[in-house]
Amino acid sequence: MATSHTMVAKVDAYYAGQLLRADLPFSSGSVTVDRASKSRRKLALTVPDPALLPRGEIDPLAPYGQQLVVSRGIRYTNGAEEWVPLGTFRVDNPSGDTHFGPVNVSGTSMESAVIDDKFQVPTTTRGMGGCVDAMTTLIRQTLPDAVVTNLTTGNRNPSVAVATWDAGSDRWDAVTQVARAMSAEIFVDAQDRFVITDLPDVVNGAVAWDIADGEGGNLIASSRSVSRTAVYNAVVASGENSASGAIPVSATAKDVSLSSPTRWGGPFGKSTKFISSALWITAGDCQAAADFELFNAIAPNVEAALDTLPNPALEGNDIVRVIDGGRKERFLVQSLTIPLTADANFAITLRGGKEEAA
Repeated sequence: MATSHTMVAKVDAYYAGQLLRADLPFSSGSVTVDRASKSRRKLALTVPDPALLPRGEIDPLAPYGQQLVVSRGIRYTNGAEEWVPLGTFRVDNPSGDTHFGPVNVSGTSMESAVIDDKFQVPTTTRGMGGCVDAMTTLIRQTLPDAVVTNLTTGNRNPSVAVATWDAGSDRWDAVTQVARAMSAEIFVDAQDRFVITDLPDVVNGAVAWDIADGEGGNLIASSRSVSRTAVYNAVVASGENSASGAIPVSATAKDVSLSSPTRWGGPFGKSTKFISSALWITAGDCQAAADFELFNAIAPNVEAALDTLPNPALEGNDIVRVIDGGRKERFLVQSLTIPLTADANFAITLRGGKEEAA
């Protein structure tokens, strides 16, 4: 006889690495993962007990460096448990009625700490070696114990061009600029690691999850919209870096395929996107950046919103295959909202569909 189980979630509160309160009681909550957000993960939590509204600086829900570690899992009737981490969140805004509650808590993943730590003095990549080394240095100047994990193909770590940021500049913007210079992205994952990954490839990348309609499927409902917004058929990439002594450089990529519905000069028209970085110091750097950006820019701006059975292990740059109405399409996960209670919806927003043969 199969062992039955229930879906559960737990939230533990920490301060300075020490557990303050295990299994915080909550009535509702969700974790949102969004590729478009500078802080990749966000927590919304409702705690019914007004006694947990913080009054002291080391209370579990106080916003003085307290962190909430969130997991979702399965609890079996035999007592066994399996857990999937959903993230570590800095407490940002606890609020509520002091007598009746509830306490509403919002939190963000730890990019937020790097975002807050603006450069106090002009800062340069000179002497930092490779791009991964530079990102690690910039992050650990804020969070000395941060785990930085390079998951790019072949653990790439190309040399970093010399760039300088003024005092008051956004440190996280600098980190993401270095990542983009090596055709990668960086974000904090569910395990609280700063992860560096290759930019996702919807056409050729591995599929992380199949979402299917019909009997035995996991698709509950879906909607779809198509737009020409943010679709471009030419990209101009430029680099200007006086710190390295390099001359200004630029390169252009255009969609010239006669079979493409977005070809330059065809019925779609002409639409150009301009990108720049001080970390592109050769024409080859600019051409590589323009070519890659064009690959994304001409992708159909198809947005699909789905309600499915929950998959808390999905990440914001995963590729999923949607099988709906006899069609198979690959999409990039743009955002998803993972509920912490069993009665709430698990919603996913996808971008850039690519049809597969049925």
